[in-house]
Amino acid sequence: MSGLTAAHRVALAALIGRCPEPVLKSVSAAVAGLPGGRAAELRLMLAEEVRDRARRAYVLAPVARMFQPRTDGIAAMTFPASVLPRLWRLAVERELDLLPRLDKDGPDAVAVANRYCLSAAAAVRDRPALVWPEDLAPERRAQGLIDLAWCLDLSHLARRALPSIEVWLKRPDGDQLAELRLLVKDCSDIHEDGASRLLEMLFARLDDAVLVLRIITRTSGVAGRRGFLSASELAGFVERLLAGVDTRSERLAAYRPDGTPGGVDAVIADLDWCASVLAELDVTLTLDPESEWGRRVRDSRVKVAGWLAGLLRTADKAVDKALPLTRVQTSGRMSRMAPMLDAAARGPAADAALALLRLVGATRGAAAVFGSEAARKTLVDALTDRLSDYADQVLTMVNDGEASDEEHALKLVSVAARYLELIEAKDAARTVRRRAAVAGGAPVSAGASSRAA
Repeated sequence: MSGLTAAHRVALAALIGRCPEPVLKSVSAAVAGLPGGRAAELRLMLAEEVRDRARRAYVLAPVARMFQPRTDGIAAMTFPASVLPRLWRLAVERELDLLPRLDKDGPDAVAVANRYCLSAAAAVRDRPALVWPEDLAPERRAQGLIDLAWCLDLSHLARRALPSIEVWLKRPDGDQLAELRLLVKDCSDIHEDGASRLLEMLFARLDDAVLVLRIITRTSGVAGRRGFLSASELAGFVERLLAGVDTRSERLAAYRPDGTPGGVDAVIADLDWCASVLAELDVTLTLDPESEWGRRVRDSRVKVAGWLAGLLRTADKAVDKALPLTRVQTSGRMSRMAPMLDAAARGPAADAALALLRLVGATRGAAAVFGSEAARKTLVDALTDRLSDYADQVLTMVNDGEASDEEHALKLVSVAARYLELIEAKDAARTVRRRAAVAGGAPVSAGASSRAA
C-alpha cells in the first residue's frame, strides 16, 4: 500500500502540531493498531511529535508555564502560547544533532538544555519577528520580548531552583535557605531586576498564588521586618494578591442565590481563596496596621465578614420561605404553628435555600478567618433544631392521616433532611430519613430525597 504523499505529511504535521496533549495521546492510541503503510507513517509522525514535545518541555521548563494564563486570574508575567513552538524551533535549528542528548537524564542533558535556552534568548533578540510576529498582541510585544529574553538569560539558574520549590514552601533548613538567597543574588548579578524575574518564573509554577509569599519572605534575612517588602521591587506580588482579594470580595457582594449552575461553587472558591490569602498574609508578613497594606487587609476582612454575616441572616430567612409554617387551630381559640403541607418541594424558594445552606456548610473554615464562626455555629444549631422539629411534625401528620397528599408531604421531609445534610447535621438527617422510611408505608431513600431536594 502506498504511503502518505508530501501534501498529506505537511497537512498532518500542521494538524498534529496543534493538538493539545490529551488529544495527541488519544489519537496515538487510536491509530496504534491500524494496519497499512499510511498508518505506520502516521504513528511515526505522532511518536516524533511526542518526543519533540517532551524535549521542548525539558529544555524550556523554567519558562514553559509562562506561556499560559494563570487559572486564578492573578496578574503574572505571561507570553502568547503561539510564541512557544516558534521559540523552540529557532532555539534548536542550528544544533539539531544535540537533541538526542536530551533523552537521558543527567548533567549532559542539563548542559544541552541550558545551551538551547541561550540560543533561544539570542533568537528573541536577533530575530524577534520570527519569535513574536508583530500582529500578535502588539500592545505587549515590545516589553514581552525584553522580558522573555531576560528570563531565558536566567533559565540556567531557574532550572536549579525548580526541584527546590516544594522545599522552600515548607520548612527549609539553613542550607536550603542559603541556597535560595544565593540563587536570588546570582540572578541580581546578571540583571538589575533578576530577582523579580526569577520569582516570576517560580510564581508561574505555583497553582496557589499566595504561596509565593513564603518564597519572597525567605529570600532575605530581614524579610520579616516591617517595611521590607513594601520598600522593595518585590512588592508587586503582594499588590496582586490584594487586588485578587478585592476582585473576589466584589464578586461575593454581587452573589444572588438564584440557582445559577456553578454559582455556589464559584462563591465557595472565592471565599476560600480570600481566606487563604488573608491568613497567609497574617502568618508570613508583619503588617503595620496603619500602613497601606495593613488598611487594605483590614478593609477586605471587614468587607467579607460583613457579607458572610449577611449570608447567614439570609440563609435563616430562606429556610422559612422554603419550608413555611402556618397557624392552625387546635381547639377553641387555641392555635399553633404547623408545617404548610402544600408548600412547593421544588422551585425558586427551595433552590435558594439549598444554595444558601450549602454555603453555610462550606464556609466553616473561612468563617473562622473572618471572625464569623460563632455566628455560623449558632445558626447551624438553630437550623438543626428547627429542621428536625419540622420533619417530626410533618411525619406525625402523615402517620395521623392528616396529610391529604402523603407523597408530597414526604418530599417535604426529604427536603428538610437534605438541608440538614448541607449544614453538616448528618446525625439529625439520618434520624429524619429513618423515620421517613416507615412513615405512611412509603419509603424515602437517601438518593430519592437528594433528587427531591
